[in-house]
Amino acid sequence: MALRVVVGLSGGVDSSVAAYLLKEQGYEVIGLFMINWHDKTGVIDADCPWDEDVVFAELVAKKLDIPFHVVDLSEPYRERVIDYMFSEYQKGRTPNPDVLCNREIKFDAFLKAADAYKPDFVATGHYCKKETTTVDGTPVHHLLAGDDPNKDQSYFLCQLSQQQLSRTLFPIGHFKKPEVRKIAKAEGLASAEKKDSQGICFVGKVHLPVFLQQKLKAREGNIFEIPADLHPYSSEKQDLADLDSVCYPWRYVKEDGTWTGKHQGAHFFTVGQRKGLNVGGKTKPLFVIATDVVNNRIYVGQGQSHPGLFRRGLLIIPQEIHWIRRDLEMQAGETRDYLVRIRYRQPLQKGTLHRTEEGLFITFEEAQRGIAAGQFAAWYDGKELLGSGVINE
Repeated sequence: MALRVVVGLSGGVDSSVAAYLLKEQGYEVIGLFMINWHDKTGVIDADCPWDEDVVFAELVAKKLDIPFHVVDLSEPYRERVIDYMFSEYQKGRTPNPDVLCNREIKFDAFLKAADAYKPDFVATGHYCKKETTTVDGTPVHHLLAGDDPNKDQSYFLCQLSQQQLSRTLFPIGHFKKPEVRKIAKAEGLASAEKKDSQGICFVGKVHLPVFLQQKLKAREGNIFEIPADLHPYSSEKQDLADLDSVCYPWRYVKEDGTWTGKHQGAHFFTVGQRKGLNVGGKTKPLFVIATDVVNNRIYVGQGQSHPGLFRRGLLIIPQEIHWIRRDLEMQAGETRDYLVRIRYRQPLQKGTLHRTEEGLFITFEEAQRGIAAGQFAAWYDGKELLGSGVINE
């Protein structure tokens, strides 16, 4: 009897080809479409097309001759992803809703919804791979980068658990994107030429200040410029052994900087941001180097190489440290070298993990641009993603 797989059929080409490949491999395939968002406040026109996506998904299911169902997960999505996102921005942090969406919705709420169809596995169209080995008699699931370096999505799955991985298949992880589109076209799938979705997971491309103003009020505040030659990181080489000085961001005080403009709320900005400052007359473009939501201040610097944009380390507090490979979990006092990524599509960086009672400090061989609290740092051993955590500082 064939194993049954429920595929998260999104209407996009990746999940469509995932469903096709599984059927070709002899699985009994069921398509399940998730509705996760209804409100279009702040959403740029035509970039929140779930009502269009469901049509594509159903057309693909008919072409493949597989059952097709729809489930509305908008309530857990609002509670566990969008409300979290608003809360983080209000605190002056920069959340990654796509990572949360995978942990809380696609690989939790969706798994529970799929249970109604009694599957042996669920599958998604992510560009990543899973391998299973045995360590000390226990099955261990390895999350590996996809073979397409331009589309690898392992970072977005950095918060998954062994239990979630045990139930999941990633059918397209061995393919490159052009190959996936070629398969879809050859099989006459409706999604073959469909554009990839952009923006916030299941919401789409948004005008962020408008989107956030659903819950976060605009508050006029001041912008202060910090000259590059006066920044504390510009004239001294940091000692990587001094974890506190390297991994905590510089704290600006009210006397720092020169007034250079107004803004509509510090919580609408993040480190490294250029757009939305609306300050002209500078030699080089201005970039946000720090925000202070308590005093509603933004600190900026001129140019992409301003020292305030760069740091050599970060901190993850104990309760935010997550290991996919629990068998490799570090203990206080341990130090290990891994490859680290602090944002999607960033090339892997050489880093050192230092586990202390205070948390997990990560220092980098080269200074990193735009380290932002609320984002996720993920660490790899070669192609395998071992763990991750929310950047606290």
